[in-house]
Amino acid sequence: MNEEVLFFDTYAFFEIIRGNPKYDEFRNVIAVTTIFNIAEINYGLKKELNGKTADLLTAEYASLLTEVTVADVQKAMSLRRVHKDLSIPDAIGYTVAQRLKIKFLTGDEDFRNLPNVLLVKK
Repeated sequence: MNEEVLFFDTYAFFEIIRGNPKYDEFRNVIAVTTIFNIAEINYGLKKELNGKTADLLTAEYASLLTEVTVADVQKAMSLRRVHKDLSIPDAIGYTVAQRLKIKFLTGDEDFRNLPNVLLVKK
């Protein structure tokens, strides 16, 4: 069985954590992300929860990490020069997803017109 793999943007993680029913179908898919997205998740959770709980939740996603190469960073920064509204973690994540030839799951409107994006709004 060949299951689809998706790149989870930080947006997707937060919607799943918050229990958004539009993201229920993505709870059990094969997902990958980068350390930059994990950093965003940890920071966001620490603003909403206590630090220990945020760290425990974040640690659950460590197994989803995929490598970020120098070439990924270079391509991402070129992408960001064109799409100035993308954050650095967003640009890197999207570039990694493109390299891996997988869809980028997000609800971030900044990705609306980019290819291979699975845009799921709140």
